[in-house]
This record gives sequence, structure tokens and C-alpha cells, in this order.
Amino acid sequence: MEDPPRRRYIELAVFLDSSNIHDILKAGSLADRLEICTNRSAGGLTPSLSDFQTLQRSTDPNKPLYVMIRPRDGGDFIYISKEYEQMKSDLLAFKNAGASGFVFGILDEKNLVDVVKCRELVEMAGDRPCTFHRAFDIIPPEQMEEQLEVLIECGFKAVLTSGGVGNAVDNSHVLKRLVKAARGRIEVVVGGGVRSGNLKILRETGARWFHSSAVVDGGDVASSEELMDMYRVLGGV
Repeated sequence: MEDPPRRRYIELAVFLDSSNIHDILKAGSLADRLEICTNRSAGGLTPSLSDFQTLQRSTDPNKPLYVMIRPRDGGDFIYISKEYEQMKSDLLAFKNAGASGFVFGILDEKNLVDVVKCRELVEMAGDRPCTFHRAFDIIPPEQMEEQLEVLIECGFKAVLTSGGVGNAVDNSHVLKRLVKAARGRIEVVVGGGVRSGNLKILRETGARWFHSSAVVDGGDVASSEELMDMYRVLGGV
């Protein structure tokens, strides 16, 4: 008797400054989880608390809403004390507002996980799960598996990654290796150019979660049709 197909999930990246609430709700209703942020050109920054609350009031209360905690763009993920204090303040504000979880990443001068800062934020999040975001992709490839263990020790529940510089398809062999190394102790969320057209390849990584903005044809709004196509490739819901 064959094993039943593995359930796979989609996390939708939602940029509050580039979509109206109606469009977000239409596409977001299909996704398993929403990652809430702003500023698509920067790859996602911390949204305003008021915009988050507006979306929250209109969203299914059972839909997980993870908030990006990233105070600025700038090409790196090394934060000075003032920026780090802002991250802590933002995390607490969104936690009090009912965020389901958080997405952030802090590196040290060697482009490795900043254990002290990351662990403190995870502890501040309490029972809200934390995802280490694509700052992970800057880590030297030969050290990724070692740093995956560091994330587990810090208490992260997931890591969002394309497996290195470039998109997820380019690094699918690395992603497959990371999923194997994780052994279910941390979720490897595959992100970086994920669309229905390449999910057959990415599905072979063994990952259960896939992250996408579901924007197609040069648009600014997530496509409900694209999300449905993604679920079809993943084997349904």
C-alpha cells in the first residue's frame, strides 16, 4: 500500500504598501499563512502597526499572520544597537497586537547567525514561532548546515531560504541537502522566485513549505489563479 501524499503548504508574502486590502484578502484566503511586510523593492521591511491591524480585522482569525521584523534595507543584516532596539520594540508591539509569529534574521560580522541577538528575540516572541528569513542565503554555502543547527539551538521553528545567492531553482540541490539535514527539527521554507512553473523541480527538495508573492506578468498584486496553480502542482490542499 502506497503512503499517502505529503501535505504541502504555501506562505504568501504580502506587501501592504503595494496592494489594497481587497486584493490581499482575495489571494490571502487561499494561502496557508501570510507573511506581512512592506517595501517589495527592499525584499520586505517591517510594516506599520496600523496597516497590520487593518488587515488583521478583515482576515479570517484562524489565518496565521507572521510579521516581518526588519528595520531597514541596506544590503546586510548586521544591525547597530539603535536598530536592534527598534526590532525588539516592534516585535513586542506586534506581539501585543496579536501577530501569530515573526520573521527576522540577524547576522554577525562574519555573516553567520548572531546567536545572542537572535536568541533574545526568539525568547521575547515567547509562544509565537519565529522564522529566520533569507539573511540565511548570505551565509557561506559550506557553513549552511552548521548554521542550521545554530538556528535550531536558538529556538527558530523555520528558516526561509533559496539555498544561497540567486533563486531557489538554481540552488535546489542545496535546499534538498538542508531539508535532509533538518530532519524535521526545523522547517525549511523554500523561497526565492517560487512560482507554479518551477514547483515540480522544487517539490523534489522534500520541503513541505513554499514561500511566494504569487505575482505574475509584471504585476504588483498576488494572483489567486497563480496560487491555485501552485496548489495543483503541489498535489492539492
